[in-house]
Amino acid sequence: MLKIHLIAIGGAAMHNLALELAHQGHRVSGSDDQIFEPSKSRLERAGLLPTNGWNADKISADLDVVVLGMHAHADNPELKRALELGLKVQSYPEFIYERNKSKTRIVVAGSHGKTSITSMILHVLNELKQEVNYLVGAQLPGFDRMVKLDESLEFMVIEGDEYLSSTLDRRSKFLWYKPNIAIISGIEWDHANVFPDRNEYYLQFEKFVESIMPGGSLAYFEEDERLKEIVLRCSKEIRLFPYATPQYRIEQSEVILETHEGEVALRVFGRHNLQNLEAARLICNQLGVMDSDFYSAISSFEGASRRLEKVYEEGGKCIYRDFAHAPSKVKATISAVREFHPYKNFIACFELHTFSSLSKSFLPQYQDSMNLADHALIYFNPAEVERKRLPALEMAELKQYFNRTDLKIFMEKQALLDGLKALFSDDSILLLMSSGQFGGINLEELKGK
Repeated sequence: MLKIHLIAIGGAAMHNLALELAHQGHRVSGSDDQIFEPSKSRLERAGLLPTNGWNADKISADLDVVVLGMHAHADNPELKRALELGLKVQSYPEFIYERNKSKTRIVVAGSHGKTSITSMILHVLNELKQEVNYLVGAQLPGFDRMVKLDESLEFMVIEGDEYLSSTLDRRSKFLWYKPNIAIISGIEWDHANVFPDRNEYYLQFEKFVESIMPGGSLAYFEEDERLKEIVLRCSKEIRLFPYATPQYRIEQSEVILETHEGEVALRVFGRHNLQNLEAARLICNQLGVMDSDFYSAISSFEGASRRLEKVYEEGGKCIYRDFAHAPSKVKATISAVREFHPYKNFIACFELHTFSSLSKSFLPQYQDSMNLADHALIYFNPAEVERKRLPALEMAELKQYFNRTDLKIFMEKQALLDGLKALFSDDSILLLMSSGQFGGINLEELKGK
């Protein structure tokens, strides 16, 4: 049994790691300055919810390891105390690797789709009663925790993020994992606060490809020409599995996948989700899953939390929620909804929440990304712009960046709610896209309840 302290315990991966470590019987403590739902309730139920704020007194010399989340800054008092005491301090990707370095590691990377692909793989394996270790950033039905670290299992499936590991370790998280089997779903410049230009961002994926273990394998989306160039330059002896968008059609509000095993009706939609499904199939094949079993299992997959998740439907009205925040994700998600609901009144609402999406130097990347929606709305909190120490955003500039003169812009949640109510009439589709919470907007009011 280890004594483990997690700095910034409230993150999506960090709180699940804390829950898993406690479940294994380790003595777990943690801290954070802000913890939001669902992390807050889940930690509270497990008796792991700390009081808000940092406290150096929580760091004692008998700790076996301190796991450092990316949210913690270099001047964090708990981190400083841990370093003063000479304790082992690891970022969570380093911690995950150290506990799984003897296993076969499957790492899902890419600028978009990695949560969905990882979730699809886990759903299929779960349906087929095949146990693996895993780390994924979204909640899935049928899973108590989204981190599993069982020493007896052979495989570890990891959602591989390209963002920095920690304030002490500036390498991309996925460079820690050294995969035996890897996936890259596509690459599109993101995280402008740490990768100031495209070339620096793309370099992380070149390094990731080179980090694949000799004799390993890589599935990659061959319709992404930039990714294809990176993969084909790889100096490692690895097996390559290119994939493309599979054949499908939409029939009576149902997606029908056309396969060599016959037609398969799906519960997810959108070209990007079909691409994700194809990637998941290739990886499951390498884990011994036959195509017939894969298609049978994937037909019941309804998506991960906040990944084109249907949160309301009544009559002809429907609300979807999605994590989309990068330009390619926003465009792909809007395209998917438009394709699936071609004749409905379509309202797309996007929150500028990340550093990149609030940065004037990056915002031009969103040009035309919302054009397929009948109504395009933007929400941002000026206090968040100020907190990130970025220049103030002007309405005229935003309309120019998105190339929509009819773009509706809101900076207060009640005004946003009123604006959405005015548009969300019968036979309407509302898509809410954000990595945040729209200031805590009350969806129940929007539903009319």
